[in-house]
Amino acid sequence: MAPIMEFEKPIVNLKEKIKELKAFTENSEIDLKDEIRTLEERLAKLEEDIYGNLKPWNRVQMARHPDRPTTLDYVERLFEDFIEFHGDRLFGEDEAIVSGIAYYKNQPVTIIGHQRGKDTKENIKRNFGMPHPEGYRKALRHMKQAEKFNRPIITFIDTKGAYPGKAAEERGQSEAIAKNLMEMAGLTVPIVCVVIGEGGSGGALGIGVGNHVHMLENSTYSVISPEGAAAILWKDAGEAQRAAESMQITAPDLKKLGVIDEVIPEPKGGAHRDIDEQAVFIDQVLEKSLKELKELSSEDIVEERWQKYKKIGSFQTV
Repeated sequence: MAPIMEFEKPIVNLKEKIKELKAFTENSEIDLKDEIRTLEERLAKLEEDIYGNLKPWNRVQMARHPDRPTTLDYVERLFEDFIEFHGDRLFGEDEAIVSGIAYYKNQPVTIIGHQRGKDTKENIKRNFGMPHPEGYRKALRHMKQAEKFNRPIITFIDTKGAYPGKAAEERGQSEAIAKNLMEMAGLTVPIVCVVIGEGGSGGALGIGVGNHVHMLENSTYSVISPEGAAAILWKDAGEAQRAAESMQITAPDLKKLGVIDEVIPEPKGGAHRDIDEQAVFIDQVLEKSLKELKELSSEDIVEERWQKYKKIGSFQTV
């Protein structure tokens, strides 16, 4: 059973009550169908009230859920004949980023995405989804290959941020991310990015410069975590919930600011409740994006991407 978040407890408690009444009805001669129906109606309304009015901190919790689907979960459901490539040809392999080629609706595409683990062992192997510079260099190698063979690029973003350790800095973490930003800005093939979990700082941007950027509705995308912002603003990471309320890091907020193009809906209760259904929602947006971008010339693809980033944000002059 998926771990329960605090705001979900009223729903879980009511579901347990309904389950108990159904079991009691089956094992006795007492008919409680009317009571069960009433509780199920109450449950439907409760789910609508809670999941339909999630606060920013609730969405942060959703984005961090340990069972939240990863890049490879979606690759398995959305693409055919995926072949993963390894190594940056400079230092080594970084398991925190997966990269390869596949078919999407009979069209060859390059897929790149952050990958975190499903358990402690895999999280250690994948460095909790926090890439080293070789991960970004691997991603760039495959982006340039995609450009050479005229393949669209699809990226899946899900990281707390690039790994901030000493070894990563020694091997050029900042330079690797900066180079990816520069190179992605000028690639002549379509780039579609999807934030599927946490989009943390430069670690997310290192594979996040695209013509179209979409977000799952319970994902986050921000220059810093709520805990980090709270530590800076109020010298107390415990004020993370307060920070999340003011940072505008959720999909609906970022849609209003023009940072993202589409908010992709999630199944009731989050993507982890029904991965297959979530893949269908992503598929619909991917297909639409690639169809639109396919009509553009190489020059127009670069220009469209440039114009997109020029228009981000809102401001007023006095």
